[in-house]
Formats: sequence, structure tokens, C-alpha cells
Amino acid sequence: MVWTPLHAKIHRTIRSRHLFERNQRLLVAVSGGQDSLCLIKILSDLQLKWGWDLGIAHCDHRWRADSQANAQHVENLAKTWDKNFYLEIAKEPVNSEASARNWRYQALSAIAQANHYQYIVTGHTKSDRAETLIYNLIRGTGADGLQALTWQRPLTTNITLVRPLLEIARKETGQFCQEFQLPVWEDSTNEDVKYVRNRIRQELVPYLQENFNPQVESALAQTAELLQAEVEYLEQVAEKLREEATDKTWTSTPLSPQGDEVDEEVRYSLSSANLLLRLNRRILQRAPLALQRRVMRQVLQQLLPDAPSFEHIEKLTALITAPNRSQTDPFPGGAIALVNGDWITILHI
Repeated sequence: MVWTPLHAKIHRTIRSRHLFERNQRLLVAVSGGQDSLCLIKILSDLQLKWGWDLGIAHCDHRWRADSQANAQHVENLAKTWDKNFYLEIAKEPVNSEASARNWRYQALSAIAQANHYQYIVTGHTKSDRAETLIYNLIRGTGADGLQALTWQRPLTTNITLVRPLLEIARKETGQFCQEFQLPVWEDSTNEDVKYVRNRIRQELVPYLQENFNPQVESALAQTAELLQAEVEYLEQVAEKLREEATDKTWTSTPLSPQGDEVDEEVRYSLSSANLLLRLNRRILQRAPLALQRRVMRQVLQQLLPDAPSFEHIEKLTALITAPNRSQTDPFPGGAIALVNGDWITILHI
């Protein structure tokens, strides 16, 4: 085995960031492109040092005419490298970036769960991290969106997604593949500028490098790294605040509210509803707006069928200081929130 500076860098990253433990089962997502081939080559070379059991998974989205040949190419590589191979084929062609990403993670999670892999490993790079930050910024997002591709995150209760190449640029993975003569599969869709991410990669990032900062990828990746630590801290503080503000005593469903704390005008609605949550406004009012918003987002993430929008979060946050008897219109799924004295009551009518 040839030990390169890239081998050493990834080895140190895995150890210093505690990305994996020894003797674990790792399912490596391999598209056949340069990033994923660089990843599986390095992990295979490090396998003796760490005692990992490596498997290769490939997801065929069926959105290219050569997708079946691409899958066969990756399967042949797995056989050459003596790795277990798993293939998931979309039942219907997946034809949008968002739906493809969601389907791919669902497919990888199912493979990992069925075959007892603790980790799913992807070849996202520093370049991907910078491009994702730009993509999310253009769409509109907060710090959570700008942290853009974290080193690891749980996919299920016992499967963790890990990205060991986030300090490596795409240029470096390409040079590595050339050095080891790895058979990279050229994905034609990577050149199609109808996809937003491709336009960012091929047009916007080169423009920024040429006209503003030659090291823009590194600068944006560093920004994402800083934001990740700050987001983790704020989420922890917001979770404690939410626990403190949540009423843990009023849990009857359906509700039959009694007493002076409930206004007559809302008593009828409450009596025919299912209580979802009550939050103490006085406790929340003492917190900065940034934490108020995070608490409300955490609440809505538990209640709504999909991720809450900025408008959903603002609508609920406004009740912290709203006049008594204020009420929201229904959220997706049918929940409403209303103000009753010191409390925000969230219920399903």
C-alpha cells in the first residue's frame, strides 16, 4: 500500500473527530465518481489499521440512460476489491435533486439496517460543503442551513451518517484518482446546468474564485464549520428552555378544561380538542428572540408532518408577546395555537 499525505490526513481526521470506532461495519456509498472512489480507496487502505468491515452500496436513480451500466461498473469494482455490494434501484425515475437525495438516504438506511451496518459513509468534500452553503443561502435559510453538511448526523437510532472528506477539495480527490489510476465513472448529469447545484459548481464558484477570492471554497467551508459548533450550542440551550417552558401537568386528551385559567370564549373549542402542548409565555419572554425561534421550531418539528417554514416559526413565536386570546390559523396537519393568559396552548381541533 502506498501511504500518501491524503491517507494520513483522513486517518488523523477520523481519529481526532472520533468519526468511527475500531472494528465497526461501514457501508460506503459509491456513485463511481471521483469523490466516492477516493473515499473507498482510502478506507480500504486504512481497513487493516482500524479493523473495519466495509461494504459498498450504489443507488440507481434511473434518471440517466447509462445508469444501469454505471451500477454494473461499481459492482465490478466491489468484486475487484472483495467488498460486499448492495444495489438499490428506484422503482420510478427520480428526477429532482431534492427527491433524489431523500430517496438515496432512505435506500442507504434500509440497506444498512438490513445488513447491520452502524455507519453510512459518503464522499462529500469541502467543495460540496461550500456549494451547499451557497445553495441554501440563495434559497433563504438561517444558521442551521448555512452550516451545510456536517461531519456526522444520526439517520436512525442506530445508524450514523459520516462524511470524512469535508476537509478535502474536489481537486484533491481528482488528483488522487489519477495517481492511483482509479476508473472514475463520468456522470453526464454533472455537466447539465439545468440543475442549480451544477450551475453553482460550474459557473458561480469559478466566478467567485476569479473575481473575489481564489480560496472561496475553503473560506465558505470554514464558515460552515464555525456555524456548526454555534448551532449545536444554541440547539442545546433551546432544548433546555423548551423543557423549562413546557407544562408537564396538563395532559388530558380530549380536553375538559376547568377553572379560571381558561377564558370562556375558548372553553368550547378546548373542550372538543386534543391538547398537544402548553408553553409558559413568561418563561419564554425572558429569552432572546433567537432562542424563542429555536424553541418554536423544535416544537413544530415534533408536531408538523414536514419541516416548519420560516412563516410557521414566526407565527408561533409571535404568540409569546401577543395579546390574550390571540390565535393562529391552522398549521399543516390541523394544529392551532392560542394564547390564554400566561400560556400558549397548541391543540388539534
